[in-house]
Amino acid sequence: KTIDDETGRAKSIVNIYIQDGKYFGKIDTLFREEGEDPDPVCDKCPEDDPRYNKRIVGMIILENLVKDDDEWDDGVILDPGKGKIYDCKMWLEDGNLKVRGYLFFLYRTQTWYRVE
Repeated sequence: KTIDDETGRAKSIVNIYIQDGKYFGKIDTLFREEGEDPDPVCDKCPEDDPRYNKRIVGMIILENLVKDDDEWDDGVILDPGKGKIYDCKMWLEDGNLKVRGYLFFLYRTQTWYRVE
């Protein structure tokens, strides 16, 4: 379960899986508040990205991470709400997944929680 690091609100459930030795993440569920579009599209994604104007539920937002010792690195993550793509790495800390998107020296880190 993803938690917005700015609002503290649960945003989505992302299914993380392995394909060809790399880790990917696909949005399975969105948590929407009253008045929000229950089935939004990524209208802020770059127009040359194949995810542009596609449904966010079912979208792959985490791509090509490679496990290296205690972290996964060298991948990218899409923030579909802003349409921005960031370099990404993740690691486990206190039983939770820390996911960091970064651009040069600027970064944001979210804590994602396991859902059974």
